[in-house]
Amino acid sequence: MSGLKAKHQRLVLIVIALVAILGAGLLAAWALRNQANYFYLPDQLVEAPPAPGQPVRLGGMVAQGSIRTLSDGVTVSFVVTDQEAARVPVQFSGILPDLFVEGSGVVAEGSLNRDGVFIADNLLAKHDENYVPRELQEISQHQAARMAEETTVGLE
Repeated sequence: MSGLKAKHQRLVLIVIALVAILGAGLLAAWALRNQANYFYLPDQLVEAPPAPGQPVRLGGMVAQGSIRTLSDGVTVSFVVTDQEAARVPVQFSGILPDLFVEGSGVVAEGSLNRDGVFIADNLLAKHDENYVPRELQEISQHQAARMAEETTVGLE
């Protein structure tokens, strides 16, 4: 670049920098293309299902009376609903979260199979604002206040 004027050298460097930035952005987008997980509600999944095998997230409520353990003892099937007419059957093999119960919120990560069953790889159970840990359900408000006071003593 010694044969170029200073003005042209700067222009060439700017063009090289812009190409490098554009290339890095395209490379990052290409690398992350398979990592994108879209969030679907049951009615969206029923109306416009993703391609079979495409990783997505399904969020909704576990339908009352829908949890069944299959014959292998590990796989659980249930239905996710949006409290409307849309219902999506889900299968999950693994350890269920502690908060996973009928009528509770759930986010299932996985993909839809060709039969229209959502095969979940991971389940995230959601709780409402009134959630109380199982260990603390049996104690009274007075006992809970005393426990909180005892844990803060000495922190001041």
